[in-house]
Amino acid sequence: MEDFIYLGTTITNQNSIQEEIKSKLKSGIACSYLVQKLLSSKLLSKNLQIKIYKTIILPFVLYGCETWLLTLREECKLRVFENRVLRRIFGCKSDEVTGEWKKQHNEELNDLTPHPVLFG
Repeated sequence: MEDFIYLGTTITNQNSIQEEIKSKLKSGIACSYLVQKLLSSKLLSKNLQIKIYKTIILPFVLYGCETWLLTLREECKLRVFENRVLRRIFGCKSDEVTGEWKKQHNEELNDLTPHPVLFG
């Protein structure tokens, strides 16, 4: 038997967490699509939308993370997921010079959040 699921965590014979993180990110993406109307709503405050992210989406992704030994690649994947959700919350911004709409860079997202969400 090469791998099995125990208490919601995938155990492999090589003690690799790559497949585990991949499946957790898939469930986090699915969960974020379920609440995407809340995350992009103009009626809810940004702080409330971040609380929704922390209480609904993050538990799906981080369940069992106490046993993970993260490499830079896995940490990068988790940060990409977090930035994806934060971009949905904060939306696009208008360039002050040209007036064009553009995606916010990672540094701008870090400045907009009151404190680090995932790795804080």
